Amino acid sequence: MAASPAYGEEKGGSSSLGEPEYGHDPASGGIFSSDYKRHDDLKEMLDSNKDSLKLEAMKRIVAMIARGKNASDLFPAVVKNVACKNIEVKKLVYVYLVRYAEEQQDLALLSISTFQRGLKDPNQLIRASALRVLSSIRVPIIVPIMMLAIKEAASDMSPYVRKTAAHAIPKLYSLDSDQKDQLIEVIEKLLADKTTLVAGSVVMAFEEVCPERIDLIHKNYRKLCNLLIDVEEWGQVVIINMLTRYARTQFLSPNQNESLLEENTEKAFYGSEEEDGKDAKAEAAMLAKCKPYVMDPDHRLLLRNTKPLLQSRNAAVVMAVAQLYFHLAPKAEVGVIAKALVRLLRSHSEVQYVVLQNVATMSIKRRGMFEPYLKSFYIRSTDPTQIKILKLEVLTNLANETNISTILREFQTYIRSMDKDFVAATIQAIGRCATNIGKVRDTCLNGLVQLLSNRDELVVAESVVVIKKLLQMQPAQHSEIIKHMAKLTDNIQVPMARASILWLIGEYCEHVPKIAPDVLRKMAKSFTNEEDIVKLQVINLAAKLYLTNSKQSKLLTQYVLNLAKYDQNYDIRDRARFIRQLIVPTEKSGALNKYAKKLFLAQKPAPILESSFKDRDHFQLGSLSHLLNAKAVGYQELPDWPDEAPDPSVRNVEVSLSNAHISQVPEWTKCTSREKRKEKVEKPFYSDSEGESGPTESADSEPESGSEENGSSSSSGSSSSGTEEDEEEEEDSGEQSEDKEEEEVEKRPKRKDKEGSHKAVLGSAGRYALGSSPCCLLVQLLSPAFSAVKTYELLHRMAGEGLAVEYCFSRRPFPGDPHMVAVQIQISNNTDTEVKNLRVNEPKPLSGMRIQEFPEIEHLAPGDTASVVMGIDFCDSTQAANFQLCTHTRQFYVSIQPPVGELMAPVFMSENEFKKEQGKLMGMSEITEKLMLSEKCQSDHTIVQQLTSAANVGRVPCGASNEYRFAAKTVTSGSLVLITLERREGSTAQLTINSEKMVIGTMLVKDIIQALAQ
Repeated sequence: MAASPAYGEEKGGSSSLGEPEYGHDPASGGIFSSDYKRHDDLKEMLDSNKDSLKLEAMKRIVAMIARGKNASDLFPAVVKNVACKNIEVKKLVYVYLVRYAEEQQDLALLSISTFQRGLKDPNQLIRASALRVLSSIRVPIIVPIMMLAIKEAASDMSPYVRKTAAHAIPKLYSLDSDQKDQLIEVIEKLLADKTTLVAGSVVMAFEEVCPERIDLIHKNYRKLCNLLIDVEEWGQVVIINMLTRYARTQFLSPNQNESLLEENTEKAFYGSEEEDGKDAKAEAAMLAKCKPYVMDPDHRLLLRNTKPLLQSRNAAVVMAVAQLYFHLAPKAEVGVIAKALVRLLRSHSEVQYVVLQNVATMSIKRRGMFEPYLKSFYIRSTDPTQIKILKLEVLTNLANETNISTILREFQTYIRSMDKDFVAATIQAIGRCATNIGKVRDTCLNGLVQLLSNRDELVVAESVVVIKKLLQMQPAQHSEIIKHMAKLTDNIQVPMARASILWLIGEYCEHVPKIAPDVLRKMAKSFTNEEDIVKLQVINLAAKLYLTNSKQSKLLTQYVLNLAKYDQNYDIRDRARFIRQLIVPTEKSGALNKYAKKLFLAQKPAPILESSFKDRDHFQLGSLSHLLNAKAVGYQELPDWPDEAPDPSVRNVEVSLSNAHISQVPEWTKCTSREKRKEKVEKPFYSDSEGESGPTESADSEPESGSEENGSSSSSGSSSSGTEEDEEEEEDSGEQSEDKEEEEVEKRPKRKDKEGSHKAVLGSAGRYALGSSPCCLLVQLLSPAFSAVKTYELLHRMAGEGLAVEYCFSRRPFPGDPHMVAVQIQISNNTDTEVKNLRVNEPKPLSGMRIQEFPEIEHLAPGDTASVVMGIDFCDSTQAANFQLCTHTRQFYVSIQPPVGELMAPVFMSENEFKKEQGKLMGMSEITEKLMLSEKCQSDHTIVQQLTSAANVGRVPCGASNEYRFAAKTVTSGSLVLITLERREGSTAQLTINSEKMVIGTMLVKDIIQALAQ
C-alpha cells in the first residue's frame, strides 16, 4: 500500500524522530502523553543539519499557528535557525518570529544582530521580513536601531521593502512618540514614491502619525489621484478617506450657492407682485455678491478618478467612494452612487447592515437619488431583524405623497410578521409617515386604532404609544379614540402603553369628563402594583383632575398622594410631596399655588417624530463613529468647507523631463533660423517668473500643464475622446512638416561638442524626439554615438543548416514606431540551394512587448547576404524577445536579448539642465559605485568611447576637467537616465547613475564598470 506511509509522514514524520507532533492532541489518541515531551520531534528536526528536515518542521509549526495552536514554547529552537542559509527556511522562521517576537522579547533581542544582517540580504522578502520582525520587538531600547532600519528600508530598491517600512512607521510611533519628527521625514520621502504598492501603506502611516500635516499631501495630491485606480483595495479605502478630508480643507463647497437660489425660487413662486417689486433690489444685491461657482480642476480630478471604483468588487472601496461623493460632489452628481450602494445590498448581512446605516443617513438629505430603487429596500422574510429595521428606516425616509400608498401597503404586510421587534418598528414607521405627510394622517390613525384590537399585547402597546403622539396634533377631533383607549387600561399590561393612555386622559380630561375619574379610581386600586413610570402618570392624572374636577376626584387624589408618600422609589415620594404642596392650598403653600393650572394644563407642543439618523451626517460616512453615532478613538473630524479657496498652486509640481508629456508639436520645430529656435527654447529657463505652468508660455500650451497627470488641466466638461482627436491631428501636422525639417537641417552647419566626438544631426533623430510622447521641449535626441557596433549571433550556420543569422543594435530610430528599438539583422545563405520566403512567424513576446516583423524576403540566392531591420518594444526590460524565423521548408526558434545600454536613446541637454534634473532624481533614484579604471581607460577619449559603447548615451558639456556627464532616455517610457563619472586620484573613479528606473540603473552600473575596468 503506497498510501499508508504518506499518511504516517503527514501526521508526524518518521518514528525515529520521537513522538508525532500531534500526539498531545486528544483527537489523535495521545491524551495521556506528558507535557514535557511536547514538540520534541519538531525540536529535533530544527536542530538537524539537514535543511529538508528544518523546512518540514517549520511548515508544520506555521500550520499549527494558522490553526490557532500555541507554539510559543518552540521559540528558542526556531530562533536559532534565523541565520540559516536556506532561503525557504529563513522565510518561515521570520513568519514565526513576527507572530511571537512581542511575547518573547528577551530571546528575540539576542538575535537582533541577525535581523540587522537580514536587512542587507539580497532577497527582498528576507529584507522585508527582517524589518517586520525588528518592528515587532516592542522594547524601547532598540528604538534607534528600528529608526535606522526604517530609514534604510525607505530608500530600498524594492517597493515591497519600502511598503514594509511604511508599515513599521506606526509601530515605532506607538512605541516612542518622540521620534515623530524623524518619522515625518521618512513619510514625506515615501509619499513621493511613484509605485502603487507603497502608496496605500504610506498614507496609512501618515494618518496614524501626522494627519494634521496636510502640507505633505499638496505635492503628491495629483499623483495619489492618478495612482488610486491601481492601488490595492485596502490602500484605496485609506487614500480615499484621507483625500475626502483633504478636499474639504482645500476646495470650495460645490453646493454653496444652492440654498440661496432655492430661497429665491420659492419667493418668486409664492410671493405677490408687490412683494417681488420690493425685494427685487435686495435679491439683485445678494446675487451680485454671490460669485458663480467654478470647480477647481483638482477637485474635478478627484471625483473623476474615484468614479470608476464604484464598480469595485470590494464593498469597502465602494462605500469609501460613496461617502466621498456625498461629502464632496455637487448635488447633481451625487446620484451616481445610489446604484452602486443598492448593488451592495445583495452582499452578506454584515455588509448590508453597514451600507443601510449610511443609506439611511443619505436618504434624509438626498431623498431623490434613492427613490428609483424603492423596491430594493422592501423587506424579505429571511432578513435579520436589524436589517429589517434599517430598511424600514430608509423606506420611511423615502416616503412622499406619490409613493405613500405603496409603502403603507407594504407596512400592512409587515405588521403580520412573527418578529415582534420588527412589528413594533413598523408601527413607529407608520406614525412617522402620518406625521410627515398630512394627507394620510387620518388613514394611519384609523389603521393604528384597528391594531388596538390585536391579540398581541406588544402590538397594541406600541400602537398606543404612537397614537398618543398623533393625537397631540388634533386632540379635539379624536375624543372617541381617547375613550376607546381608556377602556384598554383593564387589558394592557405593558408599562409604557399604560403610561401613555393615562397621560392622554390627563392631558385631554376636558374631552372625557365622565371617563377620567373612573380611570383614576381603577388605577388607585392597583397603584401599589404598578411600575414606576405608570405611578408617575397616575399622580399626574390625579393632579390634573383635582384642578379641573375637584368635586369628583378630591378624595381620590388625596388617597393616591398618601400611597405615593410611602412608596419605595424616592422619585415617586418627591413627586407626591411636590404636587401636594402645589395643588392643595394650605397656610404654608407658597405663591406657586396660584399658577398650578397654568403649570399642569399648559398647551404642550406636538412631538416631532424624527429619524434617529437625522444628525449623524456630521460624522464622516462609512466610519465607525458614524456607525456607533459616537466619536470613536482615533476618529478624524470632517473639516468644514473653507469660506475662501486656498491657493491652488501649492499642488503644482515641476515637470521632470521623464514625466513631461507633449500633446502638441511645438512652434519652434517649424523655425528656419537656428538662433530663433535656441532663443525660444531657452527663454523659459532664464525668465524671472516662477510659475508652474510648464516649459512654454505660448498660446498653444494647456492651462495647467505643470501637473503630473494627464487629465488635471482639462476642464470638467471636456471629454477624453476630444483630446485624443486633437492629438491625432497634431501628429499628422507633425508628419507633414518632417520633410521641410529634414531639408532645413541638412543646410545647417553640424553642431559639435567640446570633444568633437559626437554629432547632433537633427534629421531622423529630431523626428524621433517629437514623435514620442514622453519628451520635453528642452530635450533633443541625438544621432547614435559613433562607436564600434557589436554583433550578436542569432542563428549559427550549423543549427540553421547553412543559414547563418547575425544581429546588431543599429542605434537608429525605428521608422515605424519611436518606442521600438531598431535591430539590424544580417542573413547569409551558405547552402547550395536558394532559400525562399524568409520571414518572421508567430512572434510570441512577453506581456507588453511588441515585435514589428521585417518584410518577407522572397528569394535569397546561394552565397548571398540580405540585411533587414525589425523593431522590438522591449518595455524597458532586458527580457528576451522570442519568435520563429521561417523559410519555405524549416522553422527556427530564436530570441533576441538586449543589453541594458541599448534600451535607451541619447539626449542633448545643457550643464544647468543636467544639474536641475539630477536634483530631482535623488534618494531612491540614485545609485553610486566606486571603480578602478583599467590602464587603457586613462585618456578622455578612451573613457568616452568605452562608456558610449556600453550604453547608447549622449555627452553633456561639463565645466570640470575630471568629470564626465552623459544623458539618455529609455526608448519605451522616456524615463531620463543621467550618468556622472568622476575621476579621483590614481585610477579610482566614482560612477553615479540617476534614474527613476532603478532596475535599469542597477544593471547599467554593472555594464559600465565592466567596460571601464577591462
